[in-house]
Parts: sequence; structure tokens; C-alpha cells
Amino acid sequence: MYSDCVASHRYAVFFIIFYKSLKNTYILCIDTSTEVCTVALACDNVLLASRENADGRSHAQMLLPYIDEVLQEAGVKPAQLSAVAIGMGPGSYTGLRIGTSTAKGLCYALSVPLIAIPTLRIIAAGAVAMSPADDTALFCPLLDARRMEVYSELFDRQLTSLSSFQSIRVDEKSFDDLLGKNKVVFCGNGMEKCRPLLQSKANALFCDAPLSARNMVSLAFEDFQQQKFADTAYFEPLYGKEYHAAKPHVKGLR
Repeated sequence: MYSDCVASHRYAVFFIIFYKSLKNTYILCIDTSTEVCTVALACDNVLLASRENADGRSHAQMLLPYIDEVLQEAGVKPAQLSAVAIGMGPGSYTGLRIGTSTAKGLCYALSVPLIAIPTLRIIAAGAVAMSPADDTALFCPLLDARRMEVYSELFDRQLTSLSSFQSIRVDEKSFDDLLGKNKVVFCGNGMEKCRPLLQSKANALFCDAPLSARNMVSLAFEDFQQQKFADTAYFEPLYGKEYHAAKPHVKGLR
């Protein structure tokens, strides 16, 4: 029964994609993988509206209102959406669960595909947009993974990944091999705790590009054109680390 429902959904998505390809392509972009809750709506690679809030405790309260607000601001009805794009992590377990469940619910309700974009690539896209067009530097987004650990990946200006995603413990020798041969732009919310260790290195550059769903627009539109869709039924975000529930401190709970 479940497999039949999944198959039916896939056929429905195929016909919706074909039908909507004849019209404007409206993509709703969502990222809740960090402390920033951010939403953007775009049409044919053009940003129409966006919302964001950097209070990491507000995702559950702000996400649905933000979605409603960007749709209303652009005068777009939910039924007009062509796809929903989600920042797939790594990042906050709770934030990723909130964003993923919301995106999946919209995809099923509207029979539209799900687009999953790595959070590190989204951050790199923001840094690329803020850098000079003739700059030959590489881009290394850093996501805070607590203590002195960060999630990192290396990209070129075309946002092609040059390394595998990894979690690393940062010290004075981190990135020495890379910085010995290349200028590298560091960015992301893990950048500040790494800056004191890296700023004395000649090839280390820093960009305060904020994490924003606005930087998902071009990436999501490209994936839509290439029909690079996630499996809505089985998609799971990239958490980065195994989740460990905190011990409850309420009296009577163990």
C-alpha cells in the first residue's frame, strides 16, 4: 500500500513538472539548518521576496508565517509553486527536522518535487556573490560544530566541490597545505572562532556573507532545470553528527 502511494506521488510530480514547465517557475527556498531561519521565493531565477531571523530558537514559530508572508508579498498562491528547495545540512538537528518536515509536507500537498541543496554550498554561494568577479580564490565555508570543530568543504568560483564534506578540529596548522598554494575565502558561522588561528596566514581571506535562502535561488533553479530532485518519501537531511538527546532536568523525568 505504501509503495503504491509513493509511486502515485512520483507520477503526479512528473505531470505537474511538465505542466508547470510551460509556465513561470516558482520555487520556495527554505533553510533552517543553522541559527538562521530563512525563506525566499523566486520566479525563473529572480528573487521575489525573502524573510530571515537569526534567533536560533524561533524556527518552529517563524517558518510557516515566513512562508505565508513571502507568498502574499509576491502575490503567489501555493498551488502555483513548481518546487520546494531545502537546505539539507549539515547543521542543527532540530532545525533540520523542522525545515525538512515542512518542505516534505508542502511537496506532498502540492504534488511538487523536493530540491535538496547542501548548506555549505549555499554559504559558499553567498561568499562568491560578495567577491570580485576576477578573484581566483577558493571558497571554504565553515559551519560551527561546537567546541573547536567545524564542518567544512572547498569550492571554486563555479561552486564545484573540490573536497569531500568533513568535520575537522581547528588548530594553528589547519588548512596550512591549502593556504600554502591558494588564496582561500573562509565564510560561515564557524569562521569567527577560526579567524584568530588563521588571520596571520597571508592567503587567508574572510567574508561575512550571511546564511540566506536568497543564495539558494540560482542553485535551486539550476537543479530544477536539470530535474535533480530528492526522493521526497525517503529524503533525510545531513546532520553531520549523531544526535544525542539531552538528559531531562524536569523533576520526575528520567
